[in-house]
Amino acid sequence: MIRIAIQKSGRLNEDSVKLLKECGIKFEGADRKLLSRAENFPIEILYLRDDDIPQYVNDGVADLGVVGQNVLEETDFNNLETIKKLGFSKCRLSLAIPKDTIYNAGNFKFFDGKRIATSYPKLTKGFLESREAIPKIEFLSGSVEIAPGIGLSDAICDLVSTGSTLVSNGLKEVETVFESQAVLIQTPGKISEDKKNIITDLIFRIEAVQKGKDYKYILLNAPNSAIETIKSLLPGMKSPTILPLAESGWSSVHSVVKENEFWKVIDKLRLAGAQGILVVPIEKMIM
Repeated sequence: MIRIAIQKSGRLNEDSVKLLKECGIKFEGADRKLLSRAENFPIEILYLRDDDIPQYVNDGVADLGVVGQNVLEETDFNNLETIKKLGFSKCRLSLAIPKDTIYNAGNFKFFDGKRIATSYPKLTKGFLESREAIPKIEFLSGSVEIAPGIGLSDAICDLVSTGSTLVSNGLKEVETVFESQAVLIQTPGKISEDKKNIITDLIFRIEAVQKGKDYKYILLNAPNSAIETIKSLLPGMKSPTILPLAESGWSSVHSVVKENEFWKVIDKLRLAGAQGILVVPIEKMIM
């Protein structure tokens, strides 16, 4: 049995729970519980505050943890190993100033001596000092975006997703300090071979789910005279499957392609004679 720590509530919790369930793992959600055990996989899910996850993984209370890179980098647990980037809960840690303040991109000296409110003092200070600016950090655990408006700071450094919160508080984003996403981290302590095998199995499932999201299953009908042209257009992993249709002179073409690549050639496929094109999502893909 292994134990994985995930956020108790919020966006990261939702994405983590969704990923585990897409991996075929059945378990109950948090709902006032701090620990739940999967029905069909040797794993326990521990529900914690986001900021506490690195500590629990570092101490070996949890074997694995799902945490934002921004949270991990802000800690002093430098021996924690990131074993998988998960590709969700993406955001950026950015510097923002009052919208009417004049700022030239890359002019980091602007922040020299400025008061900067942030929940990420280590990342903020390290970023600016490496660019020869020495700020005055004002640590806040929340509601950072209101600090300039109430005179507590000259600027802020906070997480940004869409930027709408900054705009509603009269701020503008001027520099990106750190790009973040959810990552899977592992305890630095010794792990038994049995646990290593379970972790390997879990990562295998995660990668199958991730690959499935990037690809689509394509089905189309085409006259046999156009098959060679269509085969050359489909950016598939390997040669497509071609099956004869009941109607003489026509075939059905099946292929797996990256979604973005498919949209680049859709018009060419239609001009080549492809008809009845279906694009089907892939739940999991094993390569």
